[in-house]
Amino acid sequence: MTFAHPRYWPTWLAIGAMHVVAWLPWRVKLWVGRLIGLAAWRFAGRRRHITETNLRLCFPELDEQQHRTLVKETFIANGIGIVETATGWCRDPEHLRHRVTFLGQQHRARLQAEGRGALILGVHFSTLDLGGALHALYFRADAVQRPHDNPLFDRFMVRARAPYFDAVLDRHDLRGVVRRIKAGHGVWYSPDQDFGRDASVFAPFFGIPAATVRMTARIARMTGAPVIPLIFHRNPDDRTYTLEYLPALADFPSGDEVADATRINAVIEAAIRRHPEQYLWLHRRFKTRPPGEPKLY
Repeated sequence: MTFAHPRYWPTWLAIGAMHVVAWLPWRVKLWVGRLIGLAAWRFAGRRRHITETNLRLCFPELDEQQHRTLVKETFIANGIGIVETATGWCRDPEHLRHRVTFLGQQHRARLQAEGRGALILGVHFSTLDLGGALHALYFRADAVQRPHDNPLFDRFMVRARAPYFDAVLDRHDLRGVVRRIKAGHGVWYSPDQDFGRDASVFAPFFGIPAATVRMTARIARMTGAPVIPLIFHRNPDDRTYTLEYLPALADFPSGDEVADATRINAVIEAAIRRHPEQYLWLHRRFKTRPPGEPKLY
């Protein structure tokens, strides 16, 4: 496929901009990220509506001013996340090693020493791709991703992630995921998005019934591998990052799809509550509703 067609020129421009941003001084990067976030907060009305809806549903205890502040902080954090993604994709993460605190490494190291694979439970934080690059400084893993609709950007994304992951697997490639885990690999899988009714059961997420994929428990059952949560966030100083492996989920899967999905959502929810503004609230997490319930967006 040729990508010289004019319809790809904006994509080439975006890729070039990411390479430039990745090499900016740290303070300038943060400024650019905040500017992107504030611009999106002001002009991306549909995404702001989705974010406002999600946060009102998930944090009903907030008053109106707290809610408006969290919405704005979410856009700023996700704007910075774009800059962090550029850094993770376009530069060697070694230059950021001094900014990383990695807790709970023993949980993954023990499995590696035993030659066992693992399903690494990830979360869609704004720091997702930089977190993947920083994780590669300590452990190798495979990643599961959804192909991008733009074929040029998809090629760029796959090539950018390739240095940090042993394999980048399509989210529909269940056989590949199972095969890699059984071969002793850790596979990073983030199940916290709405993939529709057919792939999901309804389980509470921040107290709201949410379409939650069955695949996490299914992969664990097919491979016999432990599920170990991995959480990561930008610290309040905006200069350092924390990655943390939590202990593997005990007695998982249980055989009850709803109970297993509820447990996964509870782990993800607890991680989000640490730094709620850094979560990807801009996507329609509650798009699919139980039968008879009205649409939320």
